[in-house]
Amino acid sequence: MSYFEDLFSLSGKRALVTGGATGIGRMMAEALVRAGADVMICSRKADACEAVADQLNALGAPGKAEGFGADLSSAEGVVAAAQDVSNRTDKLHILMNNAGATWGEVYEKFPRSAWDKIMNLNVTSIFELTRDLTPLLEAAASDEDPARVVNTASVMGIVPVAGGAYSYSVSKAAVIHLTKILANEFTKRRITVNAFAPGPFPSKMTAFATATDEGAAATGKMNPMGRIGRPEDIAAATLFLCGYGGSYVTGTTIPLDGGYVVDTGDADLFPELG
Repeated sequence: MSYFEDLFSLSGKRALVTGGATGIGRMMAEALVRAGADVMICSRKADACEAVADQLNALGAPGKAEGFGADLSSAEGVVAAAQDVSNRTDKLHILMNNAGATWGEVYEKFPRSAWDKIMNLNVTSIFELTRDLTPLLEAAASDEDPARVVNTASVMGIVPVAGGAYSYSVSKAAVIHLTKILANEFTKRRITVNAFAPGPFPSKMTAFATATDEGAAATGKMNPMGRIGRPEDIAAATLFLCGYGGSYVTGTTIPLDGGYVVDTGDADLFPELG
């Protein structure tokens, strides 16, 4: 192997990407396949996952993909998904907890049902699925090459801005804290746990703002780096955390946000003197 393959190749690895049929999940899945992993893709829509798997298999990349349906919004759905994964493999080197949803409403009308729905999918399902798949992660883990869990949070879980998506922002803050808790508990199991905190990327969730060239450009102008995220931004971060070169990193959240998390709006901290 070359130096770069030693650091980033995922040849022989088995991975699961939840919510992998669209948006950031699909970007993750393609990166893993291109790096040589055998990738399982699941979401509520089995046909969409199967179609994406066919597209990725047509790339001629060293890895391969398979898709299946899984509804992680309920306890029963999580159990079924974990069983489906167990039927497909006896080891899981990489778990990408990416499935999620959002809900927007003005403060005065924000419904309890939206709060419960988002927290169940965005937080509870991550905990339960990771818990249920931990035996497979442990079976793949070693001192030299730990198994990897990567959770999709959001920059909205770091900065105190909701934009009407109250339960979404709070759920992503919870994902970041859950990532730290599990990272602390999993070191002895030789499993790393990290998270991404993306800013705006083209996806189904952000289609209202990024689906057109004009919308993407307008959204990008509001970003400190002057653009929205690209698939390569997700891919490179995925290969870093999941490859051999990322084996010493755990409990961290990487903002993939173009600088939102450190943006102060060019405001002076103190007024001019004199």
